[in-house]
Amino acid sequence: MEIFIDIVGFLVFGTVVGIISGFFGIGGGSVVVPSMIFLGYDIKTAVGVSVVQMLFSSIFGSYLNYKAGKLRINEGIFISFGGFVGAIFSGFIVSNVSEIVLEIFLSFVLFVSILKFFFAPEKAKKEINSKPLLFLVGLFIGAFAVSTGVGGAVFLTPILVGFMGFDIKKAISMGLFFVVFSSISGFVSMSLNNLINFKYGVMLGFGSLLGVYFGIKLSHKSSKKLQKNLLLALYTLMLLFMIKKIFVL
Repeated sequence: MEIFIDIVGFLVFGTVVGIISGFFGIGGGSVVVPSMIFLGYDIKTAVGVSVVQMLFSSIFGSYLNYKAGKLRINEGIFISFGGFVGAIFSGFIVSNVSEIVLEIFLSFVLFVSILKFFFAPEKAKKEINSKPLLFLVGLFIGAFAVSTGVGGAVFLTPILVGFMGFDIKKAISMGLFFVVFSSISGFVSMSLNNLINFKYGVMLGFGSLLGVYFGIKLSHKSSKKLQKNLLLALYTLMLLFMIKKIFVL
């Protein structure tokens, strides 16, 4: 009976995460990790589960965005490849950095994301589309964001919109595509370091497939202003979860 409850619980949780992932163009780690920590799991278990879930949601979500004409591969490949290279170091970082440091870093990532995204204009005058710069941004985010169980889009989207002038719809689709590369690399790295709980991760991943389908559909129909406001609310909620965990310790 307990196993059945676990399966149903993780499938339902995965569906909710998938909806959020598809709608906001994030891998779902920014929801999974704080939520699992809040439920009593340690951050390293949460990170391992999150990486598996991100594989499911980002690959399927990016396929749906591409099929709908919202994702252009040539625009996202450079920053995504940077994320792939950076995420190779995630297993080493998780294995050698203490839980409290990872938790504080994740809180910092969420806090900066809130600030940058809040002040970003809905439509910038000029888009900075430098391929070397996109690669370097992806490299940095891949190394450090994946180490906290976040695919990177939660931090990438505010950078693309706030610093580089990308349209929010375009940034969201690129963010989810970025997670495909960073999560694959992070999955390999963490697997080699025995940091993956496959049972929980796969259950969560299967649930997210259904959720990401509906999340993508909602994203394509929603206004830019609504997505921005809801994303800010999501960041704030996740930050409050992490702050609570840090102060409890």
